Amino acid sequence: MTDSPLAQAHGRYIRGSASKVRRVLDQIRGRTYRDALIMLEFMPYRSTGPITKVLRSAVANAENNLGLDPSSLVIKTASADMGPSMKRYRPRAQGRAFAIKKQTCHISIAVASSTESSSMEASD
Repeated sequence: MTDSPLAQAHGRYIRGSASKVRRVLDQIRGRTYRDALIMLEFMPYRSTGPITKVLRSAVANAENNLGLDPSSLVIKTASADMGPSMKRYRPRAQGRAFAIKKQTCHISIAVASSTESSSMEASD
């Protein structure tokens, strides 16, 4: 197995919970760049916007820094980790304060060239 160079991109302090972002990342992990963009465009989740932005950044890094062709790229790793929570307070009954945590997350995506996908396309 050859180690192809990885191009990475990170989105930090993205508003939204890590668990909601992970359910989208689980769907696109291992897919080609083109398939992932099509899937993200038609998913009904709010987190697809920031994920698309990070994915495009990773592909731009691969194209500019490593000289890879975007049509041959595959998403190797995609993860979402928890970021800091912003604390806000709402007034409640009898003078009490109710804490609201607005969650953030950090999105990391790595793409690599896939020789399998280019050889499959050549045989079609």
